[in-house]
Order: sequence, then C-alpha cells, then structure tokens
Amino acid sequence: MYQPLGFEQRSVITSLGRMVYYTAVGLPWQDDKTTSTETEKETLVFLHGFGGGSSAYEWSKVYPAFATEYRIIAPDLIGWGKSEHPPRDYTISDYLTTIREFLQQTCNGPVKVIASSLTAGLTIRVAITHPELFQSLILTTPAGLSDFGEDYSKSFFAQVVRVPLVDRLLYNTGIATSGGIRSFLEERQFAQASRVYEEIVEAYLESAQHPNAEYAALSFVRGDLCFDLSLYIQQLVTPTAIIWGKKTAFTGPEIGRRLAQLNPQAIQVFQELEDVGLTPQLELPAVTIGLIRKFLALLNGNS
Repeated sequence: MYQPLGFEQRSVITSLGRMVYYTAVGLPWQDDKTTSTETEKETLVFLHGFGGGSSAYEWSKVYPAFATEYRIIAPDLIGWGKSEHPPRDYTISDYLTTIREFLQQTCNGPVKVIASSLTAGLTIRVAITHPELFQSLILTTPAGLSDFGEDYSKSFFAQVVRVPLVDRLLYNTGIATSGGIRSFLEERQFAQASRVYEEIVEAYLESAQHPNAEYAALSFVRGDLCFDLSLYIQQLVTPTAIIWGKKTAFTGPEIGRRLAQLNPQAIQVFQELEDVGLTPQLELPAVTIGLIRKFLALLNGNS
C-alpha cells in the first residue's frame, strides 16, 4: 500500500533474520532499454530512524526522485517494518552488525548512504569501523541521543518503560494506536502538526502492529540503543553532510553543531532548516530532495 510506484520488495538474510528492502524494478524507472544499464548505476542507500512504527516508508517521498539516476535501496531494519522481528531485547551491536551485513550483501564497493536520527549515528559508527563500505554520508539529525554525557536511559519515561508488563501496556495502548502515533508525530516529530496527513499515520500504524514489533520499539524507548556519539565522531573519515531541523524535539541544533565541530575534516556541511522537526524527509520532502541532490554533488567532488 505504501510502496512507491515501480518499486519492488526484496530481501536478504542477516545474522538476525530476513531484512526486506525496496528497489526500483519496473515502470516508470526501468524498461527494456534501461534494465541492461541498471547494474552500472551508483547505489543510494536510505536508512530509516527508530520510533514506534518506523520503516522505510520514512524515506518513500524522497528516494523515488533519484531512481532514474541511481540504484535505490531502502530497507526496513531488523525489528521494523516488514523485516523479521526476532523477540529479543535489541542492542547497539545488533544494528551495527546488521547494517554492515546488509551493505555487504546488497552493494558492490563503497556506496552513498543517507540515514536518519539514531540510525544515522549508528551508521557513523559502522563507517568508522568499515570505511571501505562508504563513499559518502548524508545524514538527517544524526545523534546517539545520549550525547556529551547526557544519559537518556535515566530519564523518567525510559525508567517507566523498564517495568515489566507496564512496557507492553504502554506500547499497545499509547504507541501502537492511531491516536498515539498521530499525537507523537504532531507533538514530537514534526514542527507543524498540519503536515501530518492520514497516510503517514496509517503507514506508521501498520508497521507498529506487526507481530513482535514492540521488541525493537521498546528497546529504543528504554534507551538500550542510545550512546554518546561525541565519543566516536572524531574518528569518522567518510565525507559527510548533515541536515538538522531546528525544531527537533529530542536533540536541538546546538547538539548538532557541537558534533559537527568535533570533525570538520569529515563533516563538510552542516545545514540547519527553519521550522522543521526530526524528519525533514517526511515533513518537507521536496526541500530534502533538493538538499540531498546538492550535497551528493558536493561530496562527490571531495571524496
């Protein structure tokens, strides 16, 4: 229902299970003339962030704009969307491993990766340990959510979600419902509530209601996946551009500026956006497309 026109669902097997991804395979992106040249295209990988109902849908208003020029790959990460949802407490290592495995299985050589929020922070860590996998990074609000010594896991809400049974109750009644998702999007994820339309709510709800979807979501809400990105970012060597919504509720632009200043050699662009929240790719997709196109050209010249 939420798959862009001409895109098909495929999958690979990681050490934690099957990861589904979306790629252009049919009209209007491919025909008899273009199919033979498809393998010659550079690859663009789009990685979604975390939160109740997150999935590759987060980038679905953006990545089709690049399908005539690039081979597009947009996965649902393990525990999210239509990928497998192993019933486990997820760890940082789980995502460092499966992001790496996914890139190794779907890409030949270094690629351009576009990633969001906490996943963007994790992608930085993968790029530090495996720089050979990356050509450039374009990141929206990359953060570890416990940056510069802040410890999200000790917050009141994170502590409440650690209580057995209470965590499932909160997920089923406050997160995986249409009202809960709309409230979160309007109040925490978007700068302007009027930009949250019904399809977005329905797509997040569908993802949030998959069997065992609560495991990854609750691991995130408890803070099990959070870390201090400032301890790692100086080691990054991949050419990087950062886009940061000024009205991001979780980490303000001052955190982003401090992170960028730790490594000006790798982080070549830090672009703030007025009146935008955590996910400019959903809130202002046309603006996000324009910036990605601009930064792809800029980073390609410096990589």
